[in-house]
Amino acid sequence: MTRKYFGTDGVRGRVGKPPITPEFVMHLGYAAGRVLAADRNGLAAGEPPRVLIGKDTRISGYMLETALQAGLNAAGVDVLLTGPLPTPAIAYLTRTLRLQAGVVISASHNPFEDNGIKFFSAAGAKLADETEIAIESQLDSPIETVPSPSLGRAKRMEDAAARYIEFCKSSFPFDKDLRGLRLVVDCAHGATYHVAPHVFHELGAEVISLGTEPNGLNINQDCGATHTASLSAAMLKHRADFGIALDGDGDRLMMADTDGHVYDGDQLVYAIARHRHQTGAMRGGVVGTLMTNLGMEHALGRMGIPFARAKVGDRYVLELLQKNGWVLGGETSGHILCLDRHTTGDGIISALQVLQALRAADQTLAQYTAELTLYPQVLLNVRVNKTCDLEHPAVASARREVEAELGESGRIVLRASGTEPLIRVMVEGRDARQARSGAERIAEAVRQAAA
Repeated sequence: MTRKYFGTDGVRGRVGKPPITPEFVMHLGYAAGRVLAADRNGLAAGEPPRVLIGKDTRISGYMLETALQAGLNAAGVDVLLTGPLPTPAIAYLTRTLRLQAGVVISASHNPFEDNGIKFFSAAGAKLADETEIAIESQLDSPIETVPSPSLGRAKRMEDAAARYIEFCKSSFPFDKDLRGLRLVVDCAHGATYHVAPHVFHELGAEVISLGTEPNGLNINQDCGATHTASLSAAMLKHRADFGIALDGDGDRLMMADTDGHVYDGDQLVYAIARHRHQTGAMRGGVVGTLMTNLGMEHALGRMGIPFARAKVGDRYVLELLQKNGWVLGGETSGHILCLDRHTTGDGIISALQVLQALRAADQTLAQYTAELTLYPQVLLNVRVNKTCDLEHPAVASARREVEAELGESGRIVLRASGTEPLIRVMVEGRDARQARSGAERIAEAVRQAAA
């Protein structure tokens, strides 16, 4: 069975449009509850399954939280509600509280008009494909509420944020601190607004907070990891040492140096890998994606660190890390996984790993990543009205020509967007003009093939 609703990161869409409607989300909660109720692993006789629900700061979260809770309760599942809390916090609390699952209501870095539902397993990891398929299979069945004595209950978890703050702090060496550092922390008016500043402050840093006044409508709006201009400006204004930008649900990270220059996920993963290599703590290699800069692959190779590429999406990075038995990976977009610290990507914990490396070296980000030279990447999106054959003779011919010109100092990535009728053409090479020319030629061949 193919998945109709679940994408690489749960179910997501525009609020009020299928599938992000109260009716569907209630049915989704019921379907998930039915699957969870059927798996009674670790539960005593008569004990109901328990599920944690967290959300980001979107105004639609109120509506969807109520619908999701109703569906779960109708299936006989007890619910714990955290209110706004980062996605990785829900993964952590689900695992540490020995719950059957965790659910996050969030559309991550998307604008406030969007929202989504994503699930975590009892182990704090994203659901297995077979579990998502089992939930989808239940969506075809009508809601049949369990008998009243078996209905689920719901209650608020008042100390959820405090528990997660302590967990984040525990990922930083106990004998180290951030005293003497001035940090700008941009929370994107999202789920980390009442968490991230406390983590860095309690570790000793002076914290200048941005994006900590959510109103339900301003999440990710001109701030956070996807809009870093405000972070750069604040770095210069406050003469801070480092800047940290998170996205709406707290699983993406970008950082800035004292001059306001912003560093992406590739550069931050490199910094973590370099520190672990220097301290003998590197376990295996690093996983990136098809979009990870070739310069990082070459820089890791010079240190003797293996590198592997997964499909785009932190879900696939995680799968390849687990397959290889490695612990460090990430995406250019700022999803970073440190599996020896957490089961999922976590912007706050990733920032602490970078800061640990910089403190140990007593260097800026520019100094610590000086040996990493990123190659120019040109990404063109070609809109198509139908499925485009990427093996079309015109496309294949253009690709061969550009590959011959680039040699071993460049790469080409051609892929269809998973969410829009687009073909993404990426050409990377040492020479920016050559990369631009190659990308434009391949894009034109795609247009001809799709015509």
